[in-house]
Amino acid sequence: MQGRLLPPFDGHFQSFPLTRWREEFPLARQASLDAIEWIYDSVGESGNPLDTDAGLAEMARLGEEHSIAVVSVCADYFMERPFLRVSPLELETRIDRLLWLLERCKLAGIHRIVLPFVDNSRIESETEEAQVIEILTGALSAAEKSGVELHLETALGPQDFAALLAKLPHPLVKVNYDSGNSASLGFDCGEEVAAYGERIGSVHIKDRLRGGGTVPLGSGNANFPALLSHLSRIGYKGDFVMQIARDVPGMELDWIRKNRALVLGQLQVAGFGNGEGR
Repeated sequence: MQGRLLPPFDGHFQSFPLTRWREEFPLARQASLDAIEWIYDSVGESGNPLDTDAGLAEMARLGEEHSIAVVSVCADYFMERPFLRVSPLELETRIDRLLWLLERCKLAGIHRIVLPFVDNSRIESETEEAQVIEILTGALSAAEKSGVELHLETALGPQDFAALLAKLPHPLVKVNYDSGNSASLGFDCGEEVAAYGERIGSVHIKDRLRGGGTVPLGSGNANFPALLSHLSRIGYKGDFVMQIARDVPGMELDWIRKNRALVLGQLQVAGFGNGEGR
């Protein structure tokens, strides 16, 4: 996850690193990572290279130079400026921003956008679920033209999430499974994978306490051995994005290396081997 190889920007736990984003490409290479999940948020909106053609060109150059792909965007913008519980004008503006982001991702060669419906943007009623379905259905034409998948991260329980997905059967609509959020909400990973496992397109790896915040891997309530075993059983071949807890500022590279080794070890135990996932 972008920003984890640098100290927090302007005190934010997770945000686009406005002044230092270029540094993450060589750091990711040093950490033996394959890719960066880019952040698009309101904090760094005005300086995000996704915003200009020159910025896209610089991203591409740095990615090629350091053999680090940018394959996805985590659109925290829509958690800070949600689609739900807003005025018609605000909704129209935010839908336009999503359509714009799909086009920018196409130009950047980015293959998926993670849309967070958690915290401030969580779905709280059947009416809001219907609104989300309407919004996403309306964006599917643009998604098809761009070839960019929409990965939904929600706070819904297994059956409710499966019911939502059943109303959005399009192949470009997938699930972003966040291990920390599910642990915090007290969900059972086996029930979740059984309910909608075939729709999981990407996984955020982090740990959280039940009802609490993010903690170092292995110290919270996320059951990684069980989760990875279930994902291996269904043949999951998508990415694993480390969205882990932060450690001491200035020690990010060592911390990422340590956690990468931990995750790889658990992936191998679960049966993924060296060639599955990224």
